[in-house]
Amino acid sequence: MPSSLQNIHRMILSILPILLLLWLSLSVERANGSTFGKPRRTSLLSSLRHHIELSGDLRGGASVAEVDNDEDTVESEEGSDITQHPDFDNLRTYRMQQQVLLQLRATYLSEALALRGLPLPTLKDVATPEGALPPQPVDWDCALATEEEPKSCLYSFDAEPYTKVVAPLGTTQWISLGALNRLRRTDPTKVEPMWHSQYAILQSWFDGESQYSLLQHVGFQGFLLNALLQGVRLHVALGLALTVTVIVFMPIIEYFINRFLCSGLLWIRWHQWSRFVHAALPLKLLLGQMAGKFVANLFDQLVSIVKAKLVEVECDILEEHVPLTVGVPTITEDEVVEEDNFEWGEEENEEDSEDEDFDEEYMNALAQDVEL
Repeated sequence: MPSSLQNIHRMILSILPILLLLWLSLSVERANGSTFGKPRRTSLLSSLRHHIELSGDLRGGASVAEVDNDEDTVESEEGSDITQHPDFDNLRTYRMQQQVLLQLRATYLSEALALRGLPLPTLKDVATPEGALPPQPVDWDCALATEEEPKSCLYSFDAEPYTKVVAPLGTTQWISLGALNRLRRTDPTKVEPMWHSQYAILQSWFDGESQYSLLQHVGFQGFLLNALLQGVRLHVALGLALTVTVIVFMPIIEYFINRFLCSGLLWIRWHQWSRFVHAALPLKLLLGQMAGKFVANLFDQLVSIVKAKLVEVECDILEEHVPLTVGVPTITEDEVVEEDNFEWGEEENEEDSEDEDFDEEYMNALAQDVEL
């Protein structure tokens, strides 16, 4: 008898989960408005009606006419054309309004995140002022500012004497080549507004793929500097250099750390820093965070110093290698031919004079032999 009761009890326990799942499925089917065992038919109208009833008040100020028909009426019309429903226009307007509001919220969120420094497109990136054209690619002119012929500079009043200045081709809006390079490294967003955003200066003059690029004259050293100063490559390079330096000098660093930890100068002040050793874990995490920020700040300062030095080297390379196009006499093809002919004539005259000297020395030597 007890064994039969146990078997019945086990049977009931095994059937109970099945009955529970069956009851849940029936509840879901009834809530969705269909009977058990029949596929549920959905439509745009029923989904929108269900959304409206659940949401209550519409967000964002959108409005829609109240749906008066009940669920039975809606389901009876599911087999017919949805566009024939009397509230189809109102529901379609509602969905369009909600879509527009969703896009506006996404745009507002992008603007807020861009203000925090995240690299996200904003309205300024896709908007063009009325009546204005996008910046156009442009070639450049390069001249030398001297005391006799000073050049004005957009970045300062006058360019320093004996420095090179550049300007868009056909204009006199000069700027010092070194000042332009420093500005594009520190704040590139201020470069093109100096020409009222008429010219795509950065894309035309400092892009390696542009036909007007200044970088085609800087050589291999300038190419390496330009590649190193792009993005976060300098941070990565300095980080790797510091890591390699620490690994190489690790024995020396360990020696000094051990000497400091075993020194009396540290342990004589045990009563001052012991409170931090036995502090709670959140305080230790806070102190670790502060130490990490301090180290990161020192690293950023080191990167700034190294970047400033490399930018100055890049400016010197540009000053040395960018050719002058204004203030240099133009040499035509005829002048080149005449110069080649002149050099060839000088070489012939030198050869003739050498031959004459040789003949004269030979005749003198022959005369001396005859006299002997």
